[in-house]
Amino acid sequence: MGRSSAVRRRSWRALSYPVVVAGALSILAACSSGQSQARAGGSTVRVTERDFRISATPARVAAGDVVLSVRNRGPEQHEFIVVRARGAALPLRVDGVTIDEDALEAAKIGGLEPGAPGSLRQLRLRLAPGRYELFCNMAGHYLGGMHTQLVVS
Repeated sequence: MGRSSAVRRRSWRALSYPVVVAGALSILAACSSGQSQARAGGSTVRVTERDFRISATPARVAAGDVVLSVRNRGPEQHEFIVVRARGAALPLRVDGVTIDEDALEAAKIGGLEPGAPGSLRQLRLRLAPGRYELFCNMAGHYLGGMHTQLVVS
């Protein structure tokens, strides 16, 4: 009885190993095909916020579904706002240090609440061809240089 149960254990291990490997490969294949489908259905823009600048890579994308992946690499909180660029300077509030978002309401496309240092946030938008201004509207941040443009064609 001792020898046959040892043989059964080895047989079980020999049979279960390929099943475990096949299962792991199936999971990996499913994950990677999902990522390919997400990429095929739109663009991803990596946005980095630092004190006091914003960068977007790539800075040009195709029209359609766009995911803005926003990483705050600065030591302070930062907002993230997207408006359709109008060609003119963005209007300041009476305080002189923040953009008047009410005046931009028709041009505002989307935004994210302030993100803590080190945070990663995502904003999904459907963008038409044009130029978009990406900026932080915390007091003084826009004037300090925290804005860039994204071109959609």
